[in-house]
Order: sequence, then C-alpha cells, then structure tokens
Amino acid sequence: MSDFLATYGFLIVTMVQAGLLGLSLYFPLQAGQLSLASPGFYALGGYVAAIMLTHPALAGVRDTLGNFMFPLTWLASALLSGVLGLLVGVPALRLRGIYLALATIAFVEILRVVSLNLTITGGAVGIFGIPQAFGFQDRWQYLFVFGPLLLLTLLFTRQLERSRVGRALRAVREDELAADAMGVPPTHYKVMAFVIGAVLAGIVGAMSAPFLNTWNAKQGTFDASIATLAFVLIGGSRSLWGPVVGGALLTAVPEVLRFLADWRLVINGLVLVVASLYLPQGIVGALERLRRPRPPVRPGPAAPAAEVRP
Repeated sequence: MSDFLATYGFLIVTMVQAGLLGLSLYFPLQAGQLSLASPGFYALGGYVAAIMLTHPALAGVRDTLGNFMFPLTWLASALLSGVLGLLVGVPALRLRGIYLALATIAFVEILRVVSLNLTITGGAVGIFGIPQAFGFQDRWQYLFVFGPLLLLTLLFTRQLERSRVGRALRAVREDELAADAMGVPPTHYKVMAFVIGAVLAGIVGAMSAPFLNTWNAKQGTFDASIATLAFVLIGGSRSLWGPVVGGALLTAVPEVLRFLADWRLVINGLVLVVASLYLPQGIVGALERLRRPRPPVRPGPAAPAAEVRP
C-alpha cells in the first residue's frame, strides 16, 4: 500500500483537488450563472498562502504559530477571496450567459497580469520554496488536508440544496423572471452562490501552494478556466457528484495514458468530444437516468367495436 501511495499519491491528491475546483464552479451554476472565475480565486488563494509562508517580514509570526500558520493561510485566503468575490460579483452578475463568461475570463486575466508585475508575487518567476504543510514528507499525505475539505464541501452542498436557499437557487436557475415575480431576489442569490464558489476556490489554492511547493501566474489562466468548466460539464452540472467525477476522470486519463506519449492528449480530447455529444447531462446524469425506473406504459382506450350492418 505504501508503494502504491508513493507512486500514485500525487495523482490521487490532484484528482481530489480538481474535484474541489469543479465544485467551486458548480455553485454559480446552481443559480444558472456561467462563471469562469474559479481559477482566478484559486490563484489568489495560492499567492496569499505562498506570501504568508515565505515572506521574511512574517518570519516571527511563523515561528510563533508553527503549524497553526497553515490554517491561518486558509482563513486569510477565504476572507480575501470572499471579499473580492463580493466586489466582483455585484456588478458582474447583472450580466447573463456569454457576457458573464467573458467578464469572469477578463477578471482571471487581470489577476494574472497583476501577479506578473508585482514584486511581492515574484513576477513571472513566482514564489519558490514554500514549506510543506504540517511537515508532510510525502505528497499523498495531503489527502489528510484535501480529503476532509472535499467531504465537508459535499455535505455542505447537499444540505444547501435541500434548504430554502437551495430551492431559491433552483428557481433562479430555471426562470429568473418568474423567481423575481414570486419574491426571490435573483441578484442576492446569484452573488451568494458566486461568493461561496470564490471562497472554496481560494481555500483550495491556499492548500495547493505548499502541495506544489511553488506558485506562479500559470496557476490562474484562461486554459485553467476552460479545464475547470470541462470538469463540471463532463461529470454533470446538475448533480453535486458531477464535478467530482469529471475532475477525477479528466485528471486521471492523461496520466494513465502517459505511455502513449503525445497520443494521450488526442484521446483526452476524444473523451471530451464523445461525452459532449452523447452525454449532454454528463456522466453522473447519464448514470442517474439509467437507474431511474421507466414509467409504466398505460394501455390506451379500447378501440370502438366495428358497427355491424345487415
């Protein structure tokens, strides 16, 4: 078992990480909003953690707090991502459809360009030598960090969907005008879902910085936004398990097929195309449809007897 974890531990943790990023995008989709901002908040959280764990000015705080410094970086990343998500979400979520997607892509690009030109973020080189969380010696040990976060996120999402807030989010997603007419404020719930996704992405970024040991502007790009969206669409955007399954699958396929060299990228692209064409509800949606019993076929009314004429 130890050999298996030593070999595939990094991949397993990356699969869990991808599932969490997919869930951060799943929250705005619950309110019917196509947001691609999650990689931007992910990069922001990673920069916050990297700066707090390496900057010389905070050496005394790190020595005093010890391992408690790592949860402090998670909290700081969550707060900063939440505040920025609120500031961005209030004006941006008045847009709809492709216009909102373009606005959130612009937000990701703005963060990337800013990080490239700041000294505190290391510029284009980034920040290196980030200490391992809690003194972990092997990468698979980060399952003790990402695993509980995934479990808590799934439980939170499940309870949210069953609550009054979840019903309001579904109402906004299905018909925003009808929800507004029934007293459900669409902007309020759309901003709430956006901020929840931003906070989750920021925490994942703060946890990922020590895991990767380095952080730079490549963590939050347009390509990362499209990859995160693919996690949700391939797995299923109407089920909380969809982003987890999609993130795990699309992360594992290129690594499992690494022996095929460049052909593995072709196969990964084929998986995306086939799933988009034949599984419009995602993998989880297709499985739920197969498990759902078919409604019984009711017999139609009996045909009238033919009239017999003498």
